[in-house]
Amino acid sequence: MNPFKEMPKDGKITYANWNALAVKPYDKNTTGPYTKTRVILMNGTEFESNWFLHHLNRHCLNNDIRRIVAEVRRQEQQQQKRISGLKPIDETILETTIGYEQLAVDLTAEMAQKEPNPVVKAQLDFALLEDFDHLYRYANLLDMDEGVHAERLVGVYTEITPARPTISEHRHPKDDIRRYINSWQDSLITRLHTGIITAAEQQTMNYYMNIAGFYHNDLGRKLYTEIAMIEEQHVSGYGSLMDPACTLLECWVMHEYTECYLYYSCYEDESDPYIKKIWLMHFEEELKHLKIASDVLYKYEGREWEQLFVGGADFPSLIKLKSNISYVREVMNTVRNTGYRETMVKIDELPDGADFFKYQRQVNSSVSSVASHNVIDKYIKKNGTDYRFETKPNPEKVLRDRKVDNTELGRKKGV
Repeated sequence: MNPFKEMPKDGKITYANWNALAVKPYDKNTTGPYTKTRVILMNGTEFESNWFLHHLNRHCLNNDIRRIVAEVRRQEQQQQKRISGLKPIDETILETTIGYEQLAVDLTAEMAQKEPNPVVKAQLDFALLEDFDHLYRYANLLDMDEGVHAERLVGVYTEITPARPTISEHRHPKDDIRRYINSWQDSLITRLHTGIITAAEQQTMNYYMNIAGFYHNDLGRKLYTEIAMIEEQHVSGYGSLMDPACTLLECWVMHEYTECYLYYSCYEDESDPYIKKIWLMHFEEELKHLKIASDVLYKYEGREWEQLFVGGADFPSLIKLKSNISYVREVMNTVRNTGYRETMVKIDELPDGADFFKYQRQVNSSVSSVASHNVIDKYIKKNGTDYRFETKPNPEKVLRDRKVDNTELGRKKGV
């Protein structure tokens, strides 16, 4: 499908009334995990769309363009409100968090397996293991605080076991900046992946930034604070992959194209009939937005949309959220990697004076003050072993001990 050649049912933007925005929330006990993760994904996509269009508004000298952008953004805001309303009231902060981390694991794994650019794939694999470990930390907190086993929430599609320990993920800011892609040379799927994963991780970062202060105990607040800092690193790494040479109007067209691609992917993949209709409705609205953005690009920059899609604009293979247990286990062989300027290297290959070690000494001066460790340590002291859901033993031998939290792997040489 080429969305530029699809005709929207109505070419004009229309706005919903309050009743139309008051959607029926999903049932947290019967709704499938990938329906929940699609809701999180598209909520983050709409957040990115709205903030990008605000950014465009603040850096555009032409009020005619700004008025057009405002019209589109208003409908994007309504889409976000509709999606946000799908989350039920009785789903707790931590239960929602498990969905965020399952999305981070399975969306990243889905894209990494299809990604042709080795730099982008390396960043996807690198952050994948970190979000995988976050899922394990939050799952232990969930069982400890609410008595809920996260394996039920992830539908046994995603394992829950330690990876690169969260304590080892804290890097110097200079070591999270990657080399950017070239929109004229890289494939369409690479361009899509960089935008999609940046928005998804940004949504996770924003959620943790805002929710930390609402958690009901100090340990949980500290865990959200710590992992929010890692999500900042992920957004820095993913965001630096995006081509900075594109104009704002070119970026706008790509944003709208990406939304069309994602809504159509969700529509094709969705099992819940009520939510499936919402994905289709939003897809049809995004076709209008794409037409408007491409018309603005032509009018004000003299560029046809075809010039932005030199290899054609047919959708590449659609996003399909599914179990990726085997792939994640395969990537675990890079658990000792860390960032070193634009690349990733094994921790043993870092110079002794590297910024990584200096930063670690600053933020993790005392292991006993690190929330991601304390959650596991407290759970083990209470229950004898940590909480896991594994199909077989952890692929990394040093992470198989369920009575001790490993705080040195990927952080100290020789481990």
